[in-house]
Amino acid sequence: MAKSTKKLSTYRAKRDFTKTEEPSGQEAIRSAEYPRFVVQKHDATRLHYDLRLEMDGVFKSWAVTRGPSLDPKDKRLAVEVEDHPLDYGDFEGTIPKGEYGGGTVMLWDRGFWMPEGDKPADQALRDGDLKILMAGSKLKGSWVLVRMKHDKLGGNRNNWLLIKHRDEYSRAGDKD
Repeated sequence: MAKSTKKLSTYRAKRDFTKTEEPSGQEAIRSAEYPRFVVQKHDATRLHYDLRLEMDGVFKSWAVTRGPSLDPKDKRLAVEVEDHPLDYGDFEGTIPKGEYGGGTVMLWDRGFWMPEGDKPADQALRDGDLKILMAGSKLKGSWVLVRMKHDKLGGNRNNWLLIKHRDEYSRAGDKD
């Protein structure tokens, strides 16, 4: 618990839990046989989709502009954000205006994932090239998260691209 508590310090520092119904991460969530993923549609300042992958006791999280695409030609910007607690995987609701991330959050997809390739997921993530298999209601098959070399605006954001691999679940011209 101590390891995930430290990992959630940024998450907790950004929120006032007396004003938001978001989970604080105090609830112990048991690990599943396979790591979980969740995608939440988040209508905040800008509509986006939050991709969350269970890793090492937390959800590693990315804000995906325009949401995941099933078209391998689409490279969707995925801005890495702070780790979220595992109980966030069930969160739906409205974060009050004026609070961090204010707006409506709804579950869009959920399921299980596993890394592809020879490297452990944490190493692939550190290397900036995480290939994954997803088994959800909407997102299935092979995907990759690739870290971009530089932030165009010179900031300290950690930008990635989320790309669907060509497989039986990919769809050219996808508009999701």
